[in-house]
Amino acid sequence: MDRMKKSTAIAMIVLIAAIFISFDVSIYVLFTRRAVDDMTVEERKAAISLEDYLPFAEGTRAVTVESSLRFSDVDKLPVLDGASALYPVYASVAASVYPEGSVIFEDGAFSEESAVQFRNTLRAYSAVADGDVDIAFCAAPSKEQRAYAASVGAELELLPIGREGFVFIVNENNPVNGLTSEQLRGIYTGKYKNWSELGGPDRMIDPKTRLAGSGSQTVMEHFMNGEPMITGRMFGFLGASVGYSFRFYVEAVPREMSVKMLAVDGVFPSAGNIKNGTYPLVTEFYAVCRSDNDDENVRRLLDWLLSDEGQGLIEAVGYARIK
Repeated sequence: MDRMKKSTAIAMIVLIAAIFISFDVSIYVLFTRRAVDDMTVEERKAAISLEDYLPFAEGTRAVTVESSLRFSDVDKLPVLDGASALYPVYASVAASVYPEGSVIFEDGAFSEESAVQFRNTLRAYSAVADGDVDIAFCAAPSKEQRAYAASVGAELELLPIGREGFVFIVNENNPVNGLTSEQLRGIYTGKYKNWSELGGPDRMIDPKTRLAGSGSQTVMEHFMNGEPMITGRMFGFLGASVGYSFRFYVEAVPREMSVKMLAVDGVFPSAGNIKNGTYPLVTEFYAVCRSDNDDENVRRLLDWLLSDEGQGLIEAVGYARIK
């Protein structure tokens, strides 16, 4: 009898443990894993296609233009860095004005000696403030990034060099093709919870946000005019998502899932509508340096970016000129 009781007790303990393990696994699969950036370094590099735009590489998609500015092997080269969406821009700058051999890419990463780096917006701003990078190509900095620069005694100089469309994206099977600015803000404040309220299917709206400090998140916070955003919904994965990014990044980066861009206030974010200013959500992007960086070559490169040649490169990559 005691042995039977002991066996029953052990079985109950095992059953309870199994229930808790199953519960924890379910929570991880349904919720936690969706919130954690669990991409490997290799997956992240593939997503941003560093190799596709590698300067001087055979078959590169980096743009080269005829340039009156050419640095030589003996020049001190400004170190370039920046956002994922703007990597094709500064890779093309290096391909057009830097000497071969100045960009060193080994084992899937840029070496410390390379004149081109890739830290993304989250780290590029701090790298400029710390003096590790001369020029970062980014959207406007967040309050936190400005505060960090001030904390290390760095004043940031932001030179507008081009314009780009801030876009909202949904799955291509979503019948909604456009929304107003107020409807988009309503989604992210929680006013609208179901796509049927906006002319779509009877499915929950699952609003996606980006990491704090990323270029798109900073622009989104500005778009919201200070209104607090919801950061998702419980069981939102059962609904249909909406997110945001920059037009070039949506069109240029291959994705496993097909998405489409939404018209905003009745205007589709085509390159032409961004260039002519009819699309309402157009933002500038910048070449950013420390204001006390008096390196002659940094200043020469900044001036060149605003020249006809530099602006032609911006346009050839796929962005709109600042002028």
